[in-house]
Amino acid sequence: MKIKYVLSFLVLTFCAEAQMQPFALQEVKLKNGIFNNAQDVDLKYILALNPDKLLAPYLIDAGLPLKAERYGNWESSGLDGHIGGHYLSALAMMYASTGNAELKQRLDYMIAELARCQAKNGNGYVGGIPQGKVFWERIHKGDIDGSSFGLNNTWVPLYNIHKLFAGLRDTYEFTQNQQAKQILIGLGNWFIELIKPLNEEKIQQILRTEHGGMNEVFADLNILTNEKKYLETAQKLNHQAVLNPLLQKQDKLTGLHANTQIPKVIGFEKIATLTKNEELSSAAQYFWQNVSQTRSVAFGGNSMREHFNPVNDFSKMLASNQGPETCNSFNMLRLSKALFLDKNDASYLDFYERTLYNHILSSQHPEKGGFVYFTPIRPNHYRVYSQPNTSMWCCVGSGIENHTKYGELIYSHSENDVFVNLFIPSTLNWKEKGIQIEQNTDFPYKNESELMLKISKSQIFALNIRQPKWAENFEVLVNGKVFQTSKTGNNYVSVNRKWKSGDKIMVRFKTTTQLENLPDGSNWSAFVHGPIVLAAKTSTTDLVGLFADDSRMGHETKGPLYPMNKAYALVDEKGDFKSKIKPIGNLKFSLDSLTLQPFFEIHDARYQMYFQTFNKTAFENYQASIKQKEAEQLALEARTIDKVNCGEQQPEVDHNYKGERSNSGYDDEQFWRNTRSYISYQLSNKNKRGKVLIISTLDDFKLENISIIINEKPIENVSKENKTIQIKDLDSEKINIKISTKNNVPSPRFTEFRVVTD
Repeated sequence: MKIKYVLSFLVLTFCAEAQMQPFALQEVKLKNGIFNNAQDVDLKYILALNPDKLLAPYLIDAGLPLKAERYGNWESSGLDGHIGGHYLSALAMMYASTGNAELKQRLDYMIAELARCQAKNGNGYVGGIPQGKVFWERIHKGDIDGSSFGLNNTWVPLYNIHKLFAGLRDTYEFTQNQQAKQILIGLGNWFIELIKPLNEEKIQQILRTEHGGMNEVFADLNILTNEKKYLETAQKLNHQAVLNPLLQKQDKLTGLHANTQIPKVIGFEKIATLTKNEELSSAAQYFWQNVSQTRSVAFGGNSMREHFNPVNDFSKMLASNQGPETCNSFNMLRLSKALFLDKNDASYLDFYERTLYNHILSSQHPEKGGFVYFTPIRPNHYRVYSQPNTSMWCCVGSGIENHTKYGELIYSHSENDVFVNLFIPSTLNWKEKGIQIEQNTDFPYKNESELMLKISKSQIFALNIRQPKWAENFEVLVNGKVFQTSKTGNNYVSVNRKWKSGDKIMVRFKTTTQLENLPDGSNWSAFVHGPIVLAAKTSTTDLVGLFADDSRMGHETKGPLYPMNKAYALVDEKGDFKSKIKPIGNLKFSLDSLTLQPFFEIHDARYQMYFQTFNKTAFENYQASIKQKEAEQLALEARTIDKVNCGEQQPEVDHNYKGERSNSGYDDEQFWRNTRSYISYQLSNKNKRGKVLIISTLDDFKLENISIIINEKPIENVSKENKTIQIKDLDSEKINIKISTKNNVPSPRFTEFRVVTD
């Protein structure tokens, strides 16, 4: 249905369907505000990194002399070179957004150095993966032993090299660096030759291991060159074990490593647009709907300990200090953007906006810099920030990119018309049409935005202003004249007229505070004001490791977990919980002794974002039931020196997992790993305080069917009770444990290795 309101010189209509296009980052500049500040802070972090240290893994692999030693942390423990790929993307996008000349100089220098490495290798390959040439030769021969994050006992090598593919792509896209284009094409051709001898089964076996968006970057190569071989390779790299359930609209995501899956789906969507495959695009939409609506919390993040939790039970996420991972939201925004542009559907922007303000913006320290890996929703917990010289996590890689591209979807366009999608202070310069728009706004602190037009000549076009679902009493003023609008079918108000320089559009609206439950329907709720998630600072005590050191698990909080039953709860007989908060100005609200404020403002503190809701009787019953359970769990954690959660990516990587003929999975609400050969871990036992190693399994088994070696010595002091093994009298600070199978019997499904004091 199309409705027109003819009002003298102004026409307000439902804007017609038109193919949506993004503006280049160079065409949008941020003005003073929270996003511009985040961009400036990120710029300082980017410039604090040393290109030669990031290039070192590539020079090592190519056999060229180093100009600086490589960074430590993840950059020298198996994922060598992955930050270098992210850094190319960050330099390119930050240069496009700011025009800072030093960024371009660094970028051109790094590309030239990578070209030297590629030339030295002689076959198109360039990479920083440890012992890369040996590793890739095994793959080429079809010698493949893969699990969720280890391929031939190498830490996610395709995920690693994907960062370089993406960095080279972004360098060419945003700066037109021709050398980057040639390196990218050479690297793509090398990879095609690498997998040429492998049949579909072998390729799918490789794809079991996290591989980033390899299908997407080969689709990008097809766009760049128009050569069919790249699109064919992209399709070969679609992971069928993930794709097939999505095609059938089946939810098989619970227990999967979350960020492993999202880039694959971005690739599905890009391939769908190139091949006009609606079924493939529908699979991507189903995934987006599932994750954004049933697996994401109020601030837009998803996952618990990096994995998708059950849609009907968020209790483990609430209890964990490893809440949603920033990388996941980085990629969910990329998927949301792709679907918005493809489907012309502004509803994708609702999720994009919520996640942008509440997760991405909050994931960087606004003054000191540094990026957040996990954002716990556990009440009274906190986050850890990276530092340039100590922290080389995946969320640092995506972090340096996150704050370079805030201008990517503030505006978009069709052939002739402009769409205003987000209320962020900025300027748009559409040179092709001679249209400039300056947006001045203090949103979310003030509920209005002013748009000033500067155009080379008077012309007719539609200015389409997004009317968000959260915006009430939405109105538009053109040159001071008010026109009341109603929500349109596609969430835009279209102002179509002959515009002239100096025309001014004012947008005004109201926002209210809602109480939003977790997707599992439990009684945990968050306060959301418009699109802004509110939270309360609760204390600044025990912020151990607030700014990360260079330890392998520096991204995880080390401070104690505060008891859940001590968290603030909302208790009201009538269930009128919203009336408990009172506005006190500047987007702050009082809640008894607490002050609620935008979550993105909260740093250097413990906080509470989710609150339980009760009547008085239910609250008393809850307090009694949880007290004992919480005490037992906290007591166990207090006795714990170290532990490995089997089958989970980071805990296993952190504990030097190795294995052969091993599988992992998720059953009975627990992750597990088993083997038909061996698995091994390295646990720490600081000051030899741990005396007992407890190994938990999901299955009953016979001890005579496994052998246990610790620090290369067979262990005999072993006891078994039901599905648990206990090994006593530990006497070393490093516990290298290897479990092998015997009698051709597969091992049980191991769930946890835990070193305790007694």
